[in-house]
Amino acid sequence: MGKKTRREREEKRESFAAQRSREKSKNTLIAVGIAAIVVVIVGYSAYIFVTTGVDAPGAPQGAGTLGSAHEHTSILVRIFGDKFDFSSSAFQIKSSWIHFEGQDGDTIHRHATGVTLGYMFDTLGIGLDDQCYSFPDGRQFCTDENYSLKLFINHKPESDIRDYVIQEDDRILISYGNEDAIQIDEQLIELDSMR
Repeated sequence: MGKKTRREREEKRESFAAQRSREKSKNTLIAVGIAAIVVVIVGYSAYIFVTTGVDAPGAPQGAGTLGSAHEHTSILVRIFGDKFDFSSSAFQIKSSWIHFEGQDGDTIHRHATGVTLGYMFDTLGIGLDDQCYSFPDGRQFCTDENYSLKLFINHKPESDIRDYVIQEDDRILISYGNEDAIQIDEQLIELDSMR
């Protein structure tokens, strides 16, 4: 009985060890499979984000891939002759696609193709159309019989600039008040001297 009992114990041990080994291998294979699936999903998501840009959260409609452009444009906004200051933190880097940065309130940075000025003003909370310039606090400056909103791109008067995609070294002037042609020319000269 001693040999038979010993053999049965050894067989049970071997059977138990083999079973544990199989379970451990099975669990390892499952863990490796799950890890591989996670890596594939993360890799694919990163690829889609980098190559499309359009599906990225917060991406402007019609924008190219983030990093597909790097353009700089100077802008001057004068309301009743006073310069609007975009250098405060309230207007710095509100979007990765187009923004002001580095406490510089005179230079717009565009980091993707197809991003419009309208999108930038929307991210800043500033309303702008062909008639009105609206501050984030709700104050509006609209064309009426005494004052007018004037928009210029590279010295050329424009009726609306919201759909404009800035190009390197553009000059944008937004002026509200009752300025005459000489005063507008002075603002354009000031704009040309920037950056």
